[in-house]
Amino acid sequence: MSPTENARQGGAREESATRIAEASSFLREVVTEVERVLVGQRDLLDGLLIGLLADGHVLLEGVPGLAKSLAVEALAGALGGTFRRIQFTPDLLPSDLLGTQVYNPKSGEWSLREGPVFGNFILADEINRAPAKVQSALLEAMQERQVTLAGETRRLPDPFLVLATQNPVEQEGTYTLPEAQVDRFMLKIVVDYPTREEEDLIVTRMANLGKKPRAKAVASPAQVLGARALLDDVYVDELARRYVLDLVFATRDPKAVGLDEIAPLILYGASPRASIAMTLAARAHAFLEGRAYVSPTDIQAVGLAVLRHRVIPTFEAEAKAITSDDIVRRIFEAVAIP
Repeated sequence: MSPTENARQGGAREESATRIAEASSFLREVVTEVERVLVGQRDLLDGLLIGLLADGHVLLEGVPGLAKSLAVEALAGALGGTFRRIQFTPDLLPSDLLGTQVYNPKSGEWSLREGPVFGNFILADEINRAPAKVQSALLEAMQERQVTLAGETRRLPDPFLVLATQNPVEQEGTYTLPEAQVDRFMLKIVVDYPTREEEDLIVTRMANLGKKPRAKAVASPAQVLGARALLDDVYVDELARRYVLDLVFATRDPKAVGLDEIAPLILYGASPRASIAMTLAARAHAFLEGRAYVSPTDIQAVGLAVLRHRVIPTFEAEAKAITSDDIVRRIFEAVAIP
């Protein structure tokens, strides 16, 4: 490559870095506003923002009472988007989610009534309590960003983000999510208990009837779409791409990276969708930090959330109480960082 071409490319990257730094600045205001409501749980908030920027859905798992729903509602409020909460139950019907035809006896005409899925931020609360027919209805909305009602296809609003929660403790009366649907979630975030200091602040802030904080709009969905348009400008070099592929391929063939002992513990490794998701999520993580390039630390920051629901342990692993998180962490330890 000639010196002129090098200089031209260098100038273009500097220009991209400037645009990304400016475009990502509004996210700091969003974080500040959400943290007026949400105490701690910064990993959860970062995961929601990464999913939003990378146009990917997020699965949240944690015991009840850890502010999963509150985090989603606060983020929607700070971004000025429409928020819809759907409580999934065993008797839920697809029409309760998508909408239905309504007959008007006065005019004798049918009209379409849109369901709660028509919003920017959809909180599918306790998603694993809904039966398979509802899961399949949600699948089209998540993947295609559209809904078909009475033969008519309607586009969903943009941005459109499904944030689903599930309770890992109580499994009675629940339906295991189909693997095809789980794979549609870009990230799976496990929400843990707050620290003692954080919980003290939670009690101080939230144990006041009528005085609970609410997030106000400090940004708009249009700014989110503008940020997404710049995500492709975040540079991913060959070494970063190779690192992503090394990690994903290690889930399929752990012996190739010297992990013979965990090979019998993996039933299925991650699909190519994981490679795409990890690259997009790493770009979004770099964007959040105002950088115009992906580093290995970005990949490491999002890798567990991208892979933990895509690596399926064997019965042998379950008998030894070895989780997919344990397996993914071992892979990150074994794969060389470029």
